[in-house]
Amino acid sequence: MLSCSRAAVILLVLTLSTSPLLGQGLGLLGTWNSGLGEGATEIAAFDPASKRLFVVNATNASVDILDLSDLTDPQQITGLDVTPYGGGANSVAVANGWVAVAVEADTKQDDGRVVFFDTDGLFLHQITVGALPDMVTFTPDGQKLLVANEGEPNDDYTVDPEGSVSIIDLSGGLLDATETRIGFTDFNADGPRAGELSSDVRIFGPGATVAQDLEPEYIAISEDSATAWVALQEANALAVIDIAAGTVTRIDALGLKDHSQPANAMDASNRDDGIQIRNWPTFGMYQPDGIAAFQVGGETYVATANEGDSRDYDGYSEEERVKDLTLDPTAFPDADTLQMDENLGRLKTTSANGDLDGDGDVDQIYSYGARSFSIWSGTDGSLVYDSANEFEQITAAQVPAIFNSDQSNPDEFDDRSDDKGPEPETVVIGQMGDALWAFIGLERVGGVMVYDVTDPTAPEFLFYEPSAAGDFAPEGVIFVDPADSPIGEPLLILSNEDSGTVSIYRISALGTGTPSCAADPHTLCLQNNRFAVRADFAAEGEEPQQARAQAFTDNTGYFWFFSEDNVEITLKVLDACDSASNHFWVFAAGMTSVEVALTITDTVTGEVRSYDNPQGTAFLPVQDTSAFQTCP
Repeated sequence: MLSCSRAAVILLVLTLSTSPLLGQGLGLLGTWNSGLGEGATEIAAFDPASKRLFVVNATNASVDILDLSDLTDPQQITGLDVTPYGGGANSVAVANGWVAVAVEADTKQDDGRVVFFDTDGLFLHQITVGALPDMVTFTPDGQKLLVANEGEPNDDYTVDPEGSVSIIDLSGGLLDATETRIGFTDFNADGPRAGELSSDVRIFGPGATVAQDLEPEYIAISEDSATAWVALQEANALAVIDIAAGTVTRIDALGLKDHSQPANAMDASNRDDGIQIRNWPTFGMYQPDGIAAFQVGGETYVATANEGDSRDYDGYSEEERVKDLTLDPTAFPDADTLQMDENLGRLKTTSANGDLDGDGDVDQIYSYGARSFSIWSGTDGSLVYDSANEFEQITAAQVPAIFNSDQSNPDEFDDRSDDKGPEPETVVIGQMGDALWAFIGLERVGGVMVYDVTDPTAPEFLFYEPSAAGDFAPEGVIFVDPADSPIGEPLLILSNEDSGTVSIYRISALGTGTPSCAADPHTLCLQNNRFAVRADFAAEGEEPQQARAQAFTDNTGYFWFFSEDNVEITLKVLDACDSASNHFWVFAAGMTSVEVALTITDTVTGEVRSYDNPQGTAFLPVQDTSAFQTCP
């Protein structure tokens, strides 16, 4: 064992982020690490009856089954191998004791399948659906399963299947289930409904029909199980479907976001030497990925995470940078300045749109996504609310070191500004007491934005929770209602695509909790008994033990393992809530090579953070810039 005197302790800094209101935030309960990295944890579904989580693992072409009986220690039970049924799993949903898995064909342009298992992983049934089933979801009444068949072309763009939505009727039982496939051929140029399609719906694939170009990405369903909204991401539109009739009611074009308006300013360059949120003569296409339907006052609304996406294949790509466009001299008299890298030159745009008068130059500049979340009327498709540029403003203020980065990495600061900024990926709505909260996952900078959407016309920003250390790119977000939660409290479950991890959070609303740490020989109570700190250790070949704790001041304490004359760990919790950082700071340091587990609990909110040191390695510096949200 390596030990040191108190005077020799070297400090390492763990910066812990905060929410704007006491007791309001996400408290990390537990994390599961697949150990496989990128692609191993894409989309997940939770089954309350079995307390199991089903996680799409694209790396292994499987669905992993996790036991969430102990939320602090999720364990994998088994995995569902989908290779006998196709090329890989894309989505999963669970209801009625059935686990439905969307499986693409070995050749993606062929029809895929939905494969049903029970919650123990036993195969039950399979049904053929359209090409590239990308998302599955049960209706709230559990009687039907809807499938978004994206129908993407091959990379050479020589085979382009039609997009469609499958409705699988389960009302007669699983073995008697039937599939109805809804396509968009009626909206083709020679179809009976061609006149209904707005010219603002983007149809631009080379030689593509409307039915080929509309590629269903995501589905949201009304509370009464009667209506579905389907995100048509590349087309910048939502399709509305009558589930009982099995027909398309209408297709709503989502329009454009004017970034020249003050509230819609954005950072458009990764070569501008910093955070430069400014207005630009550009238009963002909303192009949502994840969407969610919710009801207020008898009216249904649709929330959208406005990620943005392009068609970028070997055989055809619409992607250009603004500096490579020929801009109309009348519309852009300052084109030379605009097209500099530090201005708009680096911004990714499209060659498919923008030439309004057909003279070969660009009259309007478009960009992918709106860097926001929006709320739309379910009745007529009109825009009710948009969060404008709040995501960039909030991350610039709260986590400036990772602003518009990839994988929350400070080394990639500002690197995504020329693409889609923070890149909102998905949104879910959850009932929090009498309020409705929206949780929006940010794929690139990481973390979750949380808004109160009880009034859909005037949502209120509540807090931003950065990704936990080691979690990258939240792809899936699940809200678990208290009635379905293993601990009787609301939960948020994030599946993080790039890190191959799943993290489980307790959701706290405005609380009345009081500091309740009780000091004992193994527990430090810091900051007026608010934070409880413990350290467990295990020497090689020995059973784990609890370190002895000794308080020094209200914000500082020591842990020793073998002799009180040798301090192995020193820890401080400092109140920096009134500083520019608006954080509680935790400092920890040590000189030891035994296995160590540090656990810090905020007794007001119940949030827990754990930091581990492996056996046989020196206690290394750690910087956690995205932990507690606890400032008053």
